[in-house]
Order: sequence, then C-alpha cells, then structure tokens
Amino acid sequence: MANPPTQPAFFATVQPIVLHDALAELLGASPDGRIEYTYAGAVALAGHSCPTVAGAWLMTTRALVHLYPEGLPERGNLSVDFRDAQKAGTTGVVAAVVSWITGAAGDGGFKGLAGSHARCGLLRFEVAMQGQFRILRRDTGVGVELDYRPERVPAQPEMAELMGAIKSGTASAEQRRAFGEAWQDRVRRILVENGNDPDLVTLTPSV
Repeated sequence: MANPPTQPAFFATVQPIVLHDALAELLGASPDGRIEYTYAGAVALAGHSCPTVAGAWLMTTRALVHLYPEGLPERGNLSVDFRDAQKAGTTGVVAAVVSWITGAAGDGGFKGLAGSHARCGLLRFEVAMQGQFRILRRDTGVGVELDYRPERVPAQPEMAELMGAIKSGTASAEQRRAFGEAWQDRVRRILVENGNDPDLVTLTPSV
C-alpha cells in the first residue's frame, strides 16, 4: 500500500531549476555537472512553504532565464547583492534560498580549490540599489535587479479569522487544518497560477 503524500501535490508541478556546477562535475558529484533544484527542496531548506519562499524561487528563476537565455546557468558564476540587512524582514529567508540555488555564499562559503571555484564573498547585504536584490553574472558583468509584489495574490478572506484563532490559542483542529490548506492555496496560486505575471516579479537589467 502506497504511503500518503507528505507534501501538497502542487509542489511537484513547479518547474525545477537546472544549472551546471563545474565544481560538482570536478569532484564527481555529478558526472556532467548538471544539478536540479526543486521547490520541494527549497521548502526543505527553509523548513516551510510560504509566499516569501515562493517569491525567492520565482525571482531566482526569472533572473536565471534572463541572464542565461541560451544554455544552462553556471552555478558558482553568480554573485548576489541584497539591498537590506540580512536580519531585516524576510531578507535572510530569501537569501538562503537564492544562495542555495546560485551557489553564492558569504564569508563562510567554500574558499575554492586550486585557485578556482570559490563561492565565498559572493553574497553581500546592504548594497545600494532600487530592487530587493541583484544577481550578477561574474563572467560578463551583466546583472538583473528583482522585486516581488506578493500582494498581487491576496490570501483567501477567511485567513484573517483563522489567523486570529491561531494567535489566540483557541483554534480547533479543524481550523488549524483549514488554515494550513488556505495558506498553501495562496502559495500555489503564486507559483502555479501567477508565476508568469510580469507585475508579480519585476526585472530591471543592471550592468
């Protein structure tokens, strides 16, 4: 008898992100260097699925399509700058997802092998810009700034009442279940139904 699904079914419908990682190829983790990242993996990394994690996924996806119109994106060949401090708002959550996909790491990242493949120092915060964050190709210097407007996909009307019951500690088991389902329904609508909305995620070329 098959085990029941442990994640919402829509996770599997989100298009994976495939990159080439020269370090993974060199060290034999992937014979051809191809690595696939999934939304379910981003959820496992963050520990939850929410509009913020969905937004980080969509922004990174859109940026990589823009920066690599032909061929696979090169993981480790990307630097990432954030406008806000790492502890500000949801910046740290977004940065964790973006770093995981792009390979860009802060000072504690991989220092390199034989003078190549370093990932440290490629993730910075409190960098002046208009967008929420910027992804830059290190080989060409071409970059793109990203912004995300989750309010374009509002929560279901009953969410406010359910949230109030949960915050007050009076929510029943049925209310808690309904809250989780409504929460993930919004995430699904962001990723699946509105993922291509140009006003949900905006891109501004940056050189």
